[in-house]
Amino acid sequence: MTRVPRLTEAHVRAVHREVADPGAWPGLDHFTAAQYDAHLAAFLEDRPEGPVGVFAYGSLIWRPVFEPAAEIRATAPGWHRAFSLRQKRFRGTPDRPGLMMQIDRGGTCDGVLQVVPEGREWAILSDLWRREMTVRPPSYLPRWIDLRVEGEEGPRRALAFTANPESPNYAGPLPPEEVADCLSQACGHWGSGAAYLLETVLALQRHGVRDPYLWDLQDRVAALIESRHPLAGGGASAPRP
Repeated sequence: MTRVPRLTEAHVRAVHREVADPGAWPGLDHFTAAQYDAHLAAFLEDRPEGPVGVFAYGSLIWRPVFEPAAEIRATAPGWHRAFSLRQKRFRGTPDRPGLMMQIDRGGTCDGVLQVVPEGREWAILSDLWRREMTVRPPSYLPRWIDLRVEGEEGPRRALAFTANPESPNYAGPLPPEEVADCLSQACGHWGSGAAYLLETVLALQRHGVRDPYLWDLQDRVAALIESRHPLAGGGASAPRP
């Protein structure tokens, strides 16, 4: 029997609020088009042989940049999911910053290998660079990492966007109580932390993946929301960007 998350659309509706986009903060060093192209070209110098793969572990699963040629369950040894990126925009505000998920060193992470269609590598990776890296130093670092891929012998190298400890927004390891408290309250113009967490849990479940860290968090977040808000069942879902 499929386990049902405690966190639901009703919880998401309870914490959702309309938030205006405050815009980019003054003084940030944004990538230029030329810098994006140079960064990507340098990265591709170490491209492994064969089709390019992207390791999706969070929103790239449920809000992908491209239509993959194939999607395969995969495991990233030496990496783990962590809500370690603080944000005062997107899914948070200056007065109540949010947290976004990354993969950081240590442990193991199960996710999805998305295979880039042949001949579209530059266009698709250019879009990914612009989505995942907006300012310098970037919050996410692209790396070639080794994966264990379902049905394949030996490791396969794929692109993954990993935590950058040099980013000023890097929060480092946080206790689950702090993460859950943040996700249960933070909301920005892209939506709430609770919505992001629920989308990720459900997307992974559709691929047969249940991350103990995320399942513990969704239970904690649901409990905190229930303690603060009367939950009304039914009705339309809140927007989930």
